[in-house]
Amino acid sequence: MAGPQRSLLRRPWFIVGGTVALIALVVVAFAFVYDAARTDRIADGVTIGGVAVGGMSSGQARNQLRTALVEPLAEPIVVRRDGREWHLTPREAKVRVDIDASVDAALARSREGSFLSRSVRSIAGTELGLSLTPEATYSHSAVTRLVSRARRGVRTQPRDAELVFSGSRLAPRPSRNGAVLEQQRLERDLRAVMLAPGATRTVVAHTRAIRPKVTTAQLGARYPELITVNRSRFRLVLYRNLRRFKVYKIAVGRAGLETPAGLYSIQDKQENPSWHVPKSDWAGDLAGKVIPPGPTNPIQARWMGLHDGAGIHGTTDIASLGSAASHGCVRMAIPDVIDLYDRVAVGTPVYIS
Repeated sequence: MAGPQRSLLRRPWFIVGGTVALIALVVVAFAFVYDAARTDRIADGVTIGGVAVGGMSSGQARNQLRTALVEPLAEPIVVRRDGREWHLTPREAKVRVDIDASVDAALARSREGSFLSRSVRSIAGTELGLSLTPEATYSHSAVTRLVSRARRGVRTQPRDAELVFSGSRLAPRPSRNGAVLEQQRLERDLRAVMLAPGATRTVVAHTRAIRPKVTTAQLGARYPELITVNRSRFRLVLYRNLRRFKVYKIAVGRAGLETPAGLYSIQDKQENPSWHVPKSDWAGDLAGKVIPPGPTNPIQARWMGLHDGAGIHGTTDIASLGSAASHGCVRMAIPDVIDLYDRVAVGTPVYIS
């Protein structure tokens, strides 16, 4: 009786073992079928280019990536500066994002391991924690052409300060800075947005100033003294560093013997000079003579020669000041001509309007 009793005792363990084996077989079969149904499903926790595609089919992932990554990159690039714009169209940019390769890579990584481990991970909701970067390209030559257009558009030449006379008025033209594109900075900024879907497609072009060779301040230093003669208003103005310093009343040449208009300079300076009378009809018997300093000499106190016998000098004929009365010279009161003489040097510009 001992043998049959031991056999009966073993039967429950056999039944338990068989049941466990059957359950395991069912679990394995379920895992196999479950995994087989997810061959086109990307594992949870996968991103491509920052876009979450976990749990999606390959088709869904492609659509999602086209919307999130490709479509924004199809917008034109705009470079702006001071109200001007330069555009890079999608066709010129030739941006390409390899969505298919990225999705295939995500599926391949999602299928790594056994069907059991994949099923357990999926059922348990364990994320794969995979981040992929899609391969993207664009036309570098198109960017170079865009930068070249912007460079030509923003470049301005500096302007040197220049001495300009407007009628009888001194009107120095101020200097102006030029501008040149910060080319490397623009190229760097463009590269940063070309393949960045979330970035603005408008880029500001920055410039660097180009200094003129002669600034407004330097122009003034070039002209420590300058004289203007206004024939119609009978006024001589002395400028210092292109700023009005002193005004003198004068007489100028009479009709037919006008003081010559134009830009001249003081050629020579003399104190109490002799008068070398020009050989002109108006000189009469004095033509060609030399009149020494004294009361009969119309050139009194000081002489500043300008051009072809014309110059600036003092006169005792105070009543002639404020009129066209001379033979072509600029007359001044004696105290005034002495004052002016001491303030200017040979080479000082003289503009006669």
